[in-house]
This record gives sequence, structure tokens and C-alpha cells, in this order.
Amino acid sequence: MQLKRTLIIYAAAVVLAACEAPREVAEVEVIPYPQSVVAGRGTVKLPSSLTFSADMPQAELNDLLAYLPDYALPMKPDGKDAFVQIIEVGENLLDSASAEGYKLSVDKQGVRIQAATAAGAFYGLQTLAQLARGKDELPVLTVEDAPRFPYRGLHLDVSRHFFDKEHVKKQIDLIATYKMNRLHWHLTDGGGWRLEIPGYPELTQVAAWRKPANYLEWRKDGRFYPQDTEGVYGGYYTADDVREVVEYARLRHVTVIPEIEMPGHSSEVLAVYPQLSCTGKPYTSGEVCIGNEDTFTFFEDVLDEVMRLFPSHYIHIGGDEASRRHWKACPKCQRRMREEGLKDESQLQSYMIARIERYLNGKGRDIIGWDEILEGGLAPNATVMSWRSTEAGIRAASMRHDAIMTPEDYFYLDRYQDDPETQPLAFGSTIPLAAVYSYDLPDTLSPAVEKHIIGVQGNTWAEYIPTPEHAEYMIYPRAMAIAEVGWTQPAHKDAENFRHRVNREVRHIEGMGYHPFPLSVQVLHAQEVDYNNRCIRLSLTSERYPIDIRYTTDGTEPTAVSALYEGEFVVKDSLLLAARLFDGDKPLGKTLHLRTDYHKAIGKTITYAKRGGYYTAKASYMAGGDAGLVDGKRGGKSYADGYWQGFCPNDLDATIDLGEVTDIHRVVACFMQVKSPNVFLPAQVDVYVSVDGKNFTLLGSDTCPEEEAAKEVAYVDLGWTGAPVPARFVRFHAKQRMKQFLFTDEIVVQ
Repeated sequence: MQLKRTLIIYAAAVVLAACEAPREVAEVEVIPYPQSVVAGRGTVKLPSSLTFSADMPQAELNDLLAYLPDYALPMKPDGKDAFVQIIEVGENLLDSASAEGYKLSVDKQGVRIQAATAAGAFYGLQTLAQLARGKDELPVLTVEDAPRFPYRGLHLDVSRHFFDKEHVKKQIDLIATYKMNRLHWHLTDGGGWRLEIPGYPELTQVAAWRKPANYLEWRKDGRFYPQDTEGVYGGYYTADDVREVVEYARLRHVTVIPEIEMPGHSSEVLAVYPQLSCTGKPYTSGEVCIGNEDTFTFFEDVLDEVMRLFPSHYIHIGGDEASRRHWKACPKCQRRMREEGLKDESQLQSYMIARIERYLNGKGRDIIGWDEILEGGLAPNATVMSWRSTEAGIRAASMRHDAIMTPEDYFYLDRYQDDPETQPLAFGSTIPLAAVYSYDLPDTLSPAVEKHIIGVQGNTWAEYIPTPEHAEYMIYPRAMAIAEVGWTQPAHKDAENFRHRVNREVRHIEGMGYHPFPLSVQVLHAQEVDYNNRCIRLSLTSERYPIDIRYTTDGTEPTAVSALYEGEFVVKDSLLLAARLFDGDKPLGKTLHLRTDYHKAIGKTITYAKRGGYYTAKASYMAGGDAGLVDGKRGGKSYADGYWQGFCPNDLDATIDLGEVTDIHRVVACFMQVKSPNVFLPAQVDVYVSVDGKNFTLLGSDTCPEEEAAKEVAYVDLGWTGAPVPARFVRFHAKQRMKQFLFTDEIVVQ
């Protein structure tokens, strides 16, 4: 996958003519950033009492009036002399604009918002609110704006952790502020069923409750759904709750898309209706029996109620991570396959997806499914939500199916967002704010394919999210980056400018009562290998702004009087750096200790033993392929950042040819451990050398300290250091501890 990782450096030229012609604005503090901003001269004072007029259909005006009590700027209606004039023009204002586009003009007479639709006017109001925040005047300017994608979503998992309707509405308020227009409501899964369904009372009497509130503890406890047990945790939404949330979202131009999982992730259904499983017993499977007609009756009844409550054109039906083990052994499923001429269980799953799709199509609705629905043949009108990679979405788009990009390595908000050693327990890799913001589509897509990629979405899974406050901590500010990815054209994205804006925005939403991640207090680093000049260019930065970075290179801890970082380091041999953030004299976070080496193995040939090669099923785990461990590029805190090479179930067993016999005194690699996704440190590392490539001598073995192996998250250097020895070939063998995943980023030879 070739994703654009290059950060666009903002350098808008400002030309001031003698006639005071308009000029392009260097910066406006708006998220997401508009497509076009042109400034005039001066400012206009905001009146103490803000008035507005609206030229729009009465029904839309009524909706606006219903929303305005919650709008960030207090406004009251007035006549033609109102300071803010909203005009619905009934046509798109920009050649490339969608129906959500708008034009906002500020001059000495006030503010004028023109839009083709009520949604466009709403987004113009959101821009106005951000421009006016904390100010008593507005800059004279003109904004012309429209979204890049029509679908800009946030997913909320309420199965693994139940969030009440007030929490859901609170998130709708904020995503609407950032011009996101879809809430994907994950209502059912193994963690609990959260929607009241007439005729199926056990779904909410039993399957909406569990003993431990913590999902992980409950999973270890056997995953039972106790009924009438003291102290049970859970909850569900009534029909009235759903109507309230849907209407609340509608006034904010957010469409709520419900998800009812099938055929997998259905253990909560089978716990109360075991007859729908292949075994006929509860707590034995998470997959429903596709050979049983009662399964289809159940889901059609459920979907009838879902369609009655949710006006969304799309219904999400899941379709992911279904085990086919029970289907292989089930007489009913095998009979279904024979009758329908299905060659394998993947086609059996596609049969169910297609049949459910036909049912929904007959009611005027369409389905969305996770990208596993591509397997075994895609249902005719299905939209694919691509979570495992960008490629799956591109494949669907190439088949003329709409696709929504939700790749787990960029948009999964249950992942760590900072150094895992400093963060609450989360799942899997680290996805910092900058990584989220960097996402883009490959620039090689044809227009015919790209037109079927309709949007992006951030996914909040709640296995590791125990409270509503923690959910907000994981969602924001990364959702702001997703909002800008989904709205702003790539040419107008600017990572450094976004860093300035997001610092302001985090402080603002904290004041509103949200609980965002307050941005990292760690020093961040990036390395560029210059092979021509045989050096590594090391740069430092931070999510915080404004902030000072102070450093030392002599092994001492940085203080408030240490050198101030002002530009990149050029490392031709080795650099031992210690760097820390300072807010004035106050140190923040922990010190970054980083050794950078332009070592002897960079650019050399590396070969892997037959059973010592890297994992190839996921591109981001390959770290550039065969040269990935000798390219000089060190990884960050995430095994999925494209710089860590993964091994599963193989050991890492590789030999480096240095090209000639040379003295070496150090061979070492860094390994990481993140237990939640089964990434473990190696049991042992052996380092061998040879001068002829045939006869190897063991220089030494290294084992992981027990205290490091016991940690949930750890980063450990393992290898050999000693007196110089002659070698041309270096064999590095890291042995698996758990036969799960082992990751390293570079084999350093000095």
C-alpha cells in the first residue's frame, strides 16, 4: 500500500498590492480547514447581541430554530438588518461542491452565509462559530467550502460498553461541529444486545446484561449473561430512546446508521436463542446457523424494527470475523450449501449476506458490511467498509461498489495514541494524531475507481474503554484529524498548521466538559536516511504547541538551561540523545533517550533462513521487505508504523553480508512487547559471525530480563557487545517466546 506519508508544508504567499486587493489568508483557526479562504482588509466588530435572518423553506427554518439553543453562538432571529444572513440559494456554489457546500462572507455589513441546502448552511454556521470563538471581532474574509467526501463518520461501539443516550447525543454535538455527518451505532455484538425488539424480550432482559462491567474481566469470566443477578452491568435503548437520538442527530445533519451484527459476533443472540446456533446449545458459538430458516426469520424481524426506528438509507449488517468451523460440521449448513450450489463456507456466508441484502433492498434500504463480505462473492448493491486495509476498499471500488475507508492502522480509536508505557491499557498498536492526519488514498487511483470511495470513518471499539470519559479520551482529538481528512482536499491539508489549530481546539472542548487526550507530553522524532552522504538526519517535534524542546548529547538529563532544539541533527556515526519538553522552566513528560547509528549493515545484503522469514500477510508488518532491517530506519512506538518487521510464527533468523571482512564490536536489535494483540519479546537472541559464510562462530546469547517480559508494554535492546572481532557475515537469530508475533525495527552492526 503506497499511502501518502509526506506532510504538506504550508507556504501560502501573501501579496499586498497598493490598491488593497484581497489576499489569501495565511491561517484561520477552523477544523476542518476550508477549501478556499480569501481575506479582505481589517475586521468587523461582533455585536453584543447577535441577530440572524434566514431565507429558507419553513420546515428547514423550524429545524434551525430547534437547534439554535445548542449552537455555540447565541443568536436570535431578526429582520433584514440582521448581522448574520443565511440564504439558501438552491444550487451548488462551487463547481466541485456537494450539496453540503457553502460560501461565508464577512464584511463591514456583517456575515452572509449562502448554501445550496440546509446542511451547507449548518456547516457555514459551524465555521462562523469557530472564527468567532473567544473574540469580539471577525476578520473580513470570504470562505468557499465543500467536503471532499460525502460520508464522514464516527463509529461508537455500545455493545462492549454501554453508553447511555445522553453520552451518544453529546458525541453527536461535537462531531457535527467538525462537519462529520454519520454516526455508526454498533448496537449488537458479543458484549451485549442494546436495542429493544418487540417479540424478542430476552434480547434485552438477558443479553443486555453481564456481571463484570469490565469487558475483559467478563470475557475471562466465561461470557455469561446473567438474568436477575445482583449488581449486573449493562443497559439498552428503548424505541423512544432511539427516536430521541435520531431526531437530535437529524437537527445537526448527522445520519445515524445502525449496525446489527451477522452472521458472526452473535454469541449474545445464541445465549438466549440457542436454537439459532449450529450446536443448538448456548455459549458454544458466535456464529448463527445459516442452514436454519428460523435464523432468517429472526433477523428479518429485527431488521423490520430497525427500519421502523431508523430512517437511514444504509443498514450495517456486520459480516466480519465469522468462524466457519461450526458451519463445516453442521448438517443444516451443509445441506444449504448443496441445495444452493455453494462450493465452500465463504460462499455460504455470502449467501446469507446477499439474502439479507435482497430483503432490505425490497424495503428501500441498502447494506453496508465490513470488508469480509468481499469473500465468497459480494452482494450486488452492498457498500464495503474497509477496515483491514485500504486495498480491500479499492478492490470493492474497482468492482463498482461504494467503499468507506476505516483502515485499522489509521482510524481505529481503541489503539494507543501515545507511548504505550505512559497510557491506560488499550488494544494493539499505537496510532498517534499525526498518523491519523497523514492518511490519504493512493495517488494512482483512476477517476472511475476513486469516485466509488465515498468517505472515511473513525472506529471506537469499547473492549478497553471502561467509562464514557475514557471513550472521549480515546476519540478526541483524533476524530478532529479524521474530520479534516474527510472534508479538506489534500492540497489544503497542512500538518504543522493543524498542530496549531488542534492545540486550541483541545483546550476549548475541555472547557465544554469533554475529556479529550490533552496531547502528548513526549518528544517525538523522525529520521531520514541519506544514503548518498552516509548519514541520518534526525528531527524532533511535539504534539504540543507552543513548547520548547531541550536536549543533551553527553548522557545527562536535560534541564531548563540545556540546549534548545532549533533544527535537525546530522548523524554520520552515532548520537546518544536525551530530549525533553519544557513549558518555560517546567519539564513535561518523560525524557526521550534515543541512540541513532549510521551503522555498518546499512544498505548491505540480508538473507533470511527458510524458517526465519518475516510475516507477509500484512504490508505494514513487512517494514519495506528484505531490506527492512538494514535500511537505517528506526521505528516509533507502534509495530504498525511501517518500520517494524514482524515474525509469526517464524523466528527471526537472518544473515547480513557486510561485503568485506571488518572488525565489529556490537550487534543489537530493539524488540517490543504489547501483550494485548499478542506481540511478545523473544525468548533468546543468538549472534554468530563468519568470515567465509560457511563456518559460523557464536559470539554470544542474550535473554530478556524477567521484569521486562512481565510487562504489558516493553521495548528492549537484545544482542551482543564485546571486544572487536573480524567478520564479513553476521547471523542474527531471535527465538520466539510464545509463537505469536515478534517485532524488531533494525539490526544494528557496529
